[in-house]
Amino acid sequence: MSQTEGTRAGEFLLSEGNGAISRESVTLISGQDLVAGTVLGKITASGKYTAYSDVASNGSEVAAAILYDKVDASAGDKAATVIARDAEVSSGLLTGSDANGVADLAAVGIIVR
Repeated sequence: MSQTEGTRAGEFLLSEGNGAISRESVTLISGQDLVAGTVLGKITASGKYTAYSDVASNGSEVAAAILYDKVDASAGDKAATVIARDAEVSSGLLTGSDANGVADLAAVGIIVR
């Protein structure tokens, strides 16, 4: 039986700012089990993060960050580390990105290559 290893923590990063300038601690809203490299949007009403969806209307239709490591928030809200600015990332290792999301990320200083 073969197994496929998912994206490892930070594997999608090509470069980031010195120290921890690129990273932030955020809260992922419950009900999701996300992998490293998932593009995230920020829910306007709660300030919590969820998987980016270009068709949403709650704030998560704007890509705002990328999940640094996998997080299982299926049973409740969870703390998570994200890349929020000043970084270059590999498009092939992102989950849930599209052309609009890539443009949104560029607006916060995350360049998708």
